[in-house]
Amino acid sequence: MYKGLLLSGTYMQRREFIAGLGSAAAWTTLARAQQPERKKRIGVLQSNAETDPEGRSNLTTFVKNLDGLGWTVGRNLIIDYRWANGDVDRARSLAKELLSATPDVILATGTAAVAVLREQTHTVPVVFARVTGPIELGFVASFARPGGNVTGFTNFDYSIGGKWLQTLKEIAPDTRRVVVIGNPDSSTLDGYFRSIAADSLSLAVEPVRAAVRNLEEITRAISGSGEGGGLIVVPDAFTLSNRAVLVAQAMQQLVPAIYPFRFFAAEGGLVSYGINTNEQYVGAARYVDRVLKGEKPANLPVQQPTKFELVINLKTAKALGLTVPPSLLARADEVIE
Repeated sequence: MYKGLLLSGTYMQRREFIAGLGSAAAWTTLARAQQPERKKRIGVLQSNAETDPEGRSNLTTFVKNLDGLGWTVGRNLIIDYRWANGDVDRARSLAKELLSATPDVILATGTAAVAVLREQTHTVPVVFARVTGPIELGFVASFARPGGNVTGFTNFDYSIGGKWLQTLKEIAPDTRRVVVIGNPDSSTLDGYFRSIAADSLSLAVEPVRAAVRNLEEITRAISGSGEGGGLIVVPDAFTLSNRAVLVAQAMQQLVPAIYPFRFFAAEGGLVSYGINTNEQYVGAARYVDRVLKGEKPANLPVQQPTKFELVINLKTAKALGLTVPPSLLARADEVIE
């Protein structure tokens, strides 16, 4: 009798224990389900200044498109912004700050931003925008198969340098000497210069390489272009951050100039030929989304632009005493009057 009761009691205790385990497991599962999902973290390293309206417009486009893909700041996403203001040393320090926060992916704008990140990490995914020559600079192995932790969207091929020279010669046919200006620390100035020099002989133009690192050197380079001089501004963090000075100096010295982006012409530059920068950030948002969902930059092909915009500022042309050929006006995507 006692043995039966003992067995019966043991059975009841075991059943209650098992039931308790099931209840505990259910509560654990419920608790896990109620815990908020870990927010993904994106670092953003912008080469230009925080006050730059173009840079802010680019990032507005980026965030808006991320939201459309299901990534909302504050809900499942954190974004850390850093602005280098065209300063390579500052970009290097800011890259270190961003990496210390252990981001899931970094968006890098400009050649210098990618270069300093490559110095510091070969594991954290990096998606870039507005970069020239990523293969030549060692950022990726190839466009089709980047092969490392970096991929993204290029803005130009070096061959566009010849197109800039041809367009400048067309709008200012008396140009005999052209200053190619850029910061060698934050751009691929030499690559662009080689392209421009290759076409200069057929256009009877003497190309002059002007490496600039401060405002004084900008003024000296433009004022030294001389009679029959022209100006080609190479895209880099420094020239973008100092575009107001470049445009003002070109106007003051009455030097016809061509620029790489529309916003130069919108701010008074004579003519621009280049990409719509916001479109790069639409693509960058798509790539960041794919990385956050587990894809590797090594397998995401580097994308090249397929559309370029020609913008002419007629007011500036008139101030420089230039008559824009009807054929060039007909090809323009936008004419600013």
